Amino acid sequence: MNKYEIILYWSDEDNCYVAEVPELAGCMADGKTYSEALHNSEIIINEWIETALELGRQIPMPKGRLVYA
Repeated sequence: MNKYEIILYWSDEDNCYVAEVPELAGCMADGKTYSEALHNSEIIINEWIETALELGRQIPMPKGRLVYA
C-alpha cells in the first residue's frame, strides 16, 4: 500500500471520477465510480514508480499530507 496523497474528484468534462497524485508528476487515474478511480490510482502509482526506477529517476518520498494547496 502506498502512502501518497490521492485527490479524488468528479469531472463533468470527462464524465468520470479523476484521481490525481500530486507528489508524482503526471500521475493520474480515472474511473466510473469513486472506488474504481481509487483502485486505479493504486495501480498507476505502482506503474509510475516502476517506470521511474527503470529510467533511473528519483522517487519522491510520500509526505502524506497536502502542503502546497
